[in-house]
Amino acid sequence: MKITETIAAISSAAGNSGIGIIRVSGDEAIEIVDKIFKSNKKDKKLRNVDSHTVHYGSIVDGDKTLDQVLVIVMKNPHSYTGEDTVEIDCHGGMLILKKVLDLVIKNGARAAEPGEFTKRAFLNGRIDLSQAEAVMDLINSKNDFALNSSMEQLKGSVSEEIKKIRSDIIYHIAFIESALDDPEHISLDGYNEEISEMLKKNISRIKYLIDTFDNGRIMKEGIKTVILGKPNAGKSSLLNLLLGEERAIVTDIEGTTRDTLEENINFNGLSLKIIDTAGIRNTEDKVEQIGVNKAKDIARDGDLIIFVVDGSREMDENDREILELIQDKQAIVLVNKSDMNTVADIEELKKISGRDVIIFSAKKGEGMDLLEQEIRDMFYSGKVTYNDQVYITNARHKEALEGAYESLMKVRDSVMMGMPEDFYSIDLMDAYTDLGFIIGESVEDDLVNEIFSKFCMGK
Repeated sequence: MKITETIAAISSAAGNSGIGIIRVSGDEAIEIVDKIFKSNKKDKKLRNVDSHTVHYGSIVDGDKTLDQVLVIVMKNPHSYTGEDTVEIDCHGGMLILKKVLDLVIKNGARAAEPGEFTKRAFLNGRIDLSQAEAVMDLINSKNDFALNSSMEQLKGSVSEEIKKIRSDIIYHIAFIESALDDPEHISLDGYNEEISEMLKKNISRIKYLIDTFDNGRIMKEGIKTVILGKPNAGKSSLLNLLLGEERAIVTDIEGTTRDTLEENINFNGLSLKIIDTAGIRNTEDKVEQIGVNKAKDIARDGDLIIFVVDGSREMDENDREILELIQDKQAIVLVNKSDMNTVADIEELKKISGRDVIIFSAKKGEGMDLLEQEIRDMFYSGKVTYNDQVYITNARHKEALEGAYESLMKVRDSVMMGMPEDFYSIDLMDAYTDLGFIIGESVEDDLVNEIFSKFCMGK
């Protein structure tokens, strides 16, 4: 696809800073910037310089100098977009950046749409669609695991896996079609055994990739962590302790928290999406009961439940109701208020919950190291550890993999039932097409536009 318009945008973050960047890309990028750039070396023109060079000078509007800048020239095809690209490094005030951008647009460029530079990199074949999506994941990474996974995807880890599987599939599609067209010279004798081996290998590989999604989602989005407990157990105090600030109101009055409070935190390298909930108890207060019901619903969808038990009080039916809720969930039991006299029966709690408990004090911060280690052991020890393993972190990719998996399973069933070989081709092509959605080889324009519309401006 040939794109002729030259686009420009501010690529650095909004707000004043030491340096701001304006990116210009397209056939006329160098020519446009040449009109407004005055080099400190007399008569130097950007169209004559080598690619990947930096030049010092000024941006001028007629006789008026707007700013002293560095200009970086990157000529096609060796640029991010695959087009001629110029980046202008200005001083980082928003006013000067807007003035320079307006001048670039005045001289022939148009304002870029969100994600349009990366979209052009995709359309020009510099990266595939999975790599393009990894760009935004990289920018939005909340922890080291997500950062490393996004970087590997940007380098092509997912693309390589998908291309290997597609290569196997297209070989067999071509072989079947050729054999059916020219049975005299291409024999299908013993072919079922050959295709069965291919199916076994790739069905297993696709299933493995699908199974990485839950861990991949946790790496990308953080662990959805729901704090449960009866009123005044110390849930809001725990939230404040984890955040390091007084985010939730803490009082001695039961039922203070009636709705959920959500915060994202980096807990010593662990990304947690913390949700504080209303205290679970039987209540006649309609508003509080709505909060209690909401807490139960959220708990069902959580990756991790932190059950806060009030150690200064004996266990009651509210505690036992929560224990029922967490029976089949990843859960940690905290016995809070260890700074007070512990009345709760620890051994009974261990027996009913089927878990070890952590003795904790949200007031003094005691037990935080044990809580952190428990979360690490639960989610990152042998389950989500960063190495060279490929993780699927994108729901769109998972959906496409599931479609390909179902199609290959149909082929396997057809082979086992002794169906004619031409039946295989239909489902093989469906699998090939589904996998193509991941890397953008079978994707429609509307989906491409939707994906890139979610990007930040200037990327």
